[in-house]
Amino acid sequence: MAKLRVITRDNGAGLSRDLAIVADVLRAGHQVAAVGLGRHRWRNHVYQWWTRAACRVRGRFDVQVSLERIYAPTLGCAARNLLIPNPEWFAPDWVALLPRFERVLCKTRHAETLFAQLGCATLYTGFTCADRFDPAVPRVPAFFHLAGRSTAKGTAVLLDTWARHPEWPPLTVVQRHRHARAAAVASNIVLHPGYLDDAVLRSLQNAHRFHICPSEAEGYGHSIAEAMSVGAVVLTTDAAPMNELVDADCGVLLACTPGAPMGLTQRHRVEAAAIEAGVARVLQLSEGQCSALGQAARARFLERDAAFRERLGTVLYEPPRLPTDALADTALPTAASVLS
Repeated sequence: MAKLRVITRDNGAGLSRDLAIVADVLRAGHQVAAVGLGRHRWRNHVYQWWTRAACRVRGRFDVQVSLERIYAPTLGCAARNLLIPNPEWFAPDWVALLPRFERVLCKTRHAETLFAQLGCATLYTGFTCADRFDPAVPRVPAFFHLAGRSTAKGTAVLLDTWARHPEWPPLTVVQRHRHARAAAVASNIVLHPGYLDDAVLRSLQNAHRFHICPSEAEGYGHSIAEAMSVGAVVLTTDAAPMNELVDADCGVLLACTPGAPMGLTQRHRVEAAAIEAGVARVLQLSEGQCSALGQAARARFLERDAAFRERLGTVLYEPPRLPTDALADTALPTAASVLS
């Protein structure tokens, strides 16, 4: 049984969920320490250097898995380092640290391509999210949008578009209080700013037949995958990696235009016309067609969930690709050259 550490920032959102998911999968065959660092920078620095010193006394971990963020002082605390990145949040300063990682485990094919271009040894694992399905909750022909803490979910254009269509069914929006608008912008928009009890959120996810997720960028797409898990009809952006999760067989894709760079990737904007076209299309679907799309979405979620757990569970049994010292001598291109 290997001794592992999984480390990231505990942000109370996507990274915290990722930490719990990865640690849970790896605990099936290994001894795992899950470390979530807080928002206080100086405390994080103290922890990183303390744990580096402690490893010299107690011995190193067999493997350390870094989620999204790279904490350089901790890389010497493990015989093998693995990285599970989110390309849109990958900082330019971290490119120089990539030779310290034996492999980059990629949530999406999009990420696999980006990190292969940087010269990394990549391995596609996929990813997963919590299964939110509750068949006891009746479905209603209304729309749901989970923005959470993110500012890259296309929420503003979605609200503006919905406000121009009072004839549309209700749209329920869950968004962090800091980013939420002070008041509902239309009579058919229900806004939930701030924290929602998880049971209430799960009920909302299951109650809404349609989930609309016009994301500008995603590392994986928890809100999209959770929508698929409840068997919703999912509308999302026709750009990577969003269209890796959803295709015409299990949802509806919204046309988009490329936007500004974001980390190693770029944003994609869904305009009002694309939202209008997507909503018009799903409102014309019969109940049987909606059910078929929802069932296909849930089946896709379950298939990918099982595949991810198997891939991540077996990756540590593979022999090391290269010693860390050998990897450290490998020259890599820069982030700028990949985006150019």
